[in-house]
Amino acid sequence: MNDQVQPLPLLNALRPDPSAQAQADQPPPLVKMRSFGIAEGSTARISIAAGIVILALWWLIAQTGWVPHLFLPTPAEVLKVAQSIWEDGYANATLAEHVGASLLRILTAGVIAVLLGIPVGLLMGLNRWVKGVLDTPIEFYWPLPPLAYLPLMIIWLGIGEASKITLLTLAMFAPVVLSAQAGVRSLPQERVNAALSLGATRWQLLTEVVLPSALPEILTGIRIALGVGWSTLVAAELIASNRGIGYMIMSASHFLATDAVFVGIALIATCAFAFSYGMRLLERALVPWKGKS
Repeated sequence: MNDQVQPLPLLNALRPDPSAQAQADQPPPLVKMRSFGIAEGSTARISIAAGIVILALWWLIAQTGWVPHLFLPTPAEVLKVAQSIWEDGYANATLAEHVGASLLRILTAGVIAVLLGIPVGLLMGLNRWVKGVLDTPIEFYWPLPPLAYLPLMIIWLGIGEASKITLLTLAMFAPVVLSAQAGVRSLPQERVNAALSLGATRWQLLTEVVLPSALPEILTGIRIALGVGWSTLVAAELIASNRGIGYMIMSASHFLATDAVFVGIALIATCAFAFSYGMRLLERALVPWKGKS
């Protein structure tokens, strides 16, 4: 007689399969999001086609008279005025002098905003006392339009270049500060701990860990700040100017010279696009890993 107990079939069925348990313990595979394929590929052709459509609609509306000719000249008339300004200048100054004056103001204010904004933003991201002191004033004035504090610039600094540069600097300062602070805040703590475990000093931690990690956000903030600067240029050049693209636009608007206003707008848009494109190239060179997993 065999006294050995045989396992019941039901118990065997309830026992977990070791291979299935091992597969369940493995993490799910990572899937790269591709936006369903809609965002893949170059957008150059789409942008060119959109520009052609906008120009065609502009020509159609101006040609058919849906908008009075005084308010909307045709593209051909704008090009004719642009050629005239290129050859003869505008308001006793050549086109190069107007563009050069605006570029000098933007570049000067941009350099000041970057030199001041990056250290302040890094300190706000690293030190809660600095953040507590500076966060409220920056967040308070950052949403204000430059025209709101333009009268103060005139009262405090007069009508010279100092008031123009200060107005542009204030407009560009906040985006740089906030982006640098966000770059520090996004730094993974594990990266800091790894550097400290390897014996990194505070200076090495700042220059070799914090700053490189925050650099993508900082460059994006500078690009945004330059865009804000160009959008503030017209307000800055309201202050007793006789040179500059913004001055051209305001002077032409006083005489209802809409075609010259369009030329000035196109000049600002072209300069702003060139600066933005240059910053994108700089981002690709300095932070090639940005946006890549």
